[in-house]
Amino acid sequence: MELKGIMPALLTPLTKEQTVNERALRQLTNHLIESGVHGIFALGTNGEFHLFNTEEKVKIAQIVIDEVNGRVPVLIGTGGNSTEEVIELSKRMEDIGADALSVITPYFVTPTQEEVIVHFQRIAEETSLPVLLYNIPSKTGMSLEPETVAKLAEVPNIVGIKDSSGNFENIKQYIEVTKGKDFSVFAGTDSLILKTLKAGGVGAVASTANMIPDIVLAIYSNWLNGNNEGAEEAQEKLKPLRDTFQYGTLPAALKKAVEIYGIPVGPPKLPVSELSGEGLEKVKLMVEGYKKQSVI
Repeated sequence: MELKGIMPALLTPLTKEQTVNERALRQLTNHLIESGVHGIFALGTNGEFHLFNTEEKVKIAQIVIDEVNGRVPVLIGTGGNSTEEVIELSKRMEDIGADALSVITPYFVTPTQEEVIVHFQRIAEETSLPVLLYNIPSKTGMSLEPETVAKLAEVPNIVGIKDSSGNFENIKQYIEVTKGKDFSVFAGTDSLILKTLKAGGVGAVASTANMIPDIVLAIYSNWLNGNNEGAEEAQEKLKPLRDTFQYGTLPAALKKAVEIYGIPVGPPKLPVSELSGEGLEKVKLMVEGYKKQSVI
């Protein structure tokens, strides 16, 4: 199984009562696969992984794995603060048929680079699945140094990293220090998809793909076919959606956008509030703008 291309950072649809909306989760998963995505990345930051308990996470993963039914690889986020907790969840996800795991750095605690190396090594030892490192310092308070990533890339089943630092220099350094190794670098910041591909990255885990997968896929396919102009155009088209993310706590704006677009993903998980007021109006205008361009 090769991990590359565009993998949506899947939203987790909820009912008004805050329970997992299985029907909408299946609908969204199917819609994305039919759009041509290269994988599904569930229980990441936009999937609100940090707000679900273990049983809810397993349920969400089971639904996604069942609906995908082997059509594309399924990556499941199993990150947490304690090494033991991550290992336990990773084993459960392996048992139910996940294709790969995504493991975020610990958060709330701020481990040293040495500590985080041991953390990831232990997790990798306890699973036969490929492991994708996940770096998002704005949410975790720590960043994986390039030297750390180079060392972890030596572990046979640590196969890549998703970088959501928003810092292109960081991505370039990850690519540089893992050159010649069987290791893949993915953009986790949607504004940097094309730049990452040009620098030697293999794809993106993209939140915007929940609503406009065709545009995100066009960045990748145009780049692959040497059509830089088409790739640049598609990259630019993500901006209106990304610009609305500021109007609510993540992922409130994206959930509202996808709901208005036509898939009932419901509200965010509390304590995050549903979008309202000016923010809601801005999102409505943005969706309308895409419709006028016949993009959606």
